Amino acid sequence: MHLKSVKCNRFCLIASLEDPDMFNQPQARASFEELFRSYDSEATFQFFKSFRRVRINFSDALAAAEARAALHKSDFQGKEVRLYFAQSVHIGSPRLEPPKPDKQFLLSPPPSPPVGWKQREDATPVINYDLLCAIAKLGPGEKYELHTATPTTPSVVVHVCESEQDSSSGEDEADAARRPRPKIIQTRRPDYPVTQ
Repeated sequence: MHLKSVKCNRFCLIASLEDPDMFNQPQARASFEELFRSYDSEATFQFFKSFRRVRINFSDALAAAEARAALHKSDFQGKEVRLYFAQSVHIGSPRLEPPKPDKQFLLSPPPSPPVGWKQREDATPVINYDLLCAIAKLGPGEKYELHTATPTTPSVVVHVCESEQDSSSGEDEADAARRPRPKIIQTRRPDYPVTQ
């Protein structure tokens, strides 16, 4: 019993049919079955009307492969028939094989990378010396136009802020150095009720 169910799963084709009327007409179903019985006289059929699919069970993997090669994208009563293997067919293998772990490395957490996978090294950072030179030339109180305006885009202008020493025009450097720096006042923590 177990071997028979494995065979049924191994040698199956799924037919995708566009014509929903084919599932209701016994003559059309019989002619559809006759297409596949020419490859395997023991083939059985399961019609799934709501999915517009037919499962064709073959007794031999070679017959399933021949039927798929000959009838895939063929014409049946004016409609195209598409055939797909229910599972991958390994001719000569008596057991049902597990699916290949092609994309297991995308799982979280990943088990192990695929064979031949190598980590890509980070690119070396690019240092734009022209940009660094232009920033060094910026002086306080001046404005620099980085991008001129066009009919569809605005201009981009950088205004360099003045330092505190430059803003106090009446003081000399000695007076500015003696003046205390402003203190940063920390935000006070809220009072919490004492629990004992």
